[in-house]
Amino acid sequence: MQDLLSRLKNLHRPRLLVRTARIGASSYSRDRDLRRIFGYAKPPRSAAAILRLLDYEHELNQQRLGGDAGYTITRHVELLIALVAEAEYLATSPRRDISQETPVQTGNSFPN
Repeated sequence: MQDLLSRLKNLHRPRLLVRTARIGASSYSRDRDLRRIFGYAKPPRSAAAILRLLDYEHELNQQRLGGDAGYTITRHVELLIALVAEAEYLATSPRRDISQETPVQTGNSFPN
């Protein structure tokens, strides 16, 4: 878990994106937002969700840096909000029974 939180801490993005994500994290709802991002009925556990979110966010950041016409800032902010909120949830929550949580599924493309 510590490596995952360190990885998040070392993630550097433009200040405006980060500030927006921190503000948006206050209205974050795991069930609603992760269902929209991943398309699952039940959200995956936090560590698995963060890993998947990091992959999605990395792809979007590459689009942003490359000036890709398919880049959407709203999707980027949505993913950063989820990352901020999930990291906080992971860092502050006591150890839970992970047998009741759904593991994240793997895939290379963003869900629609």
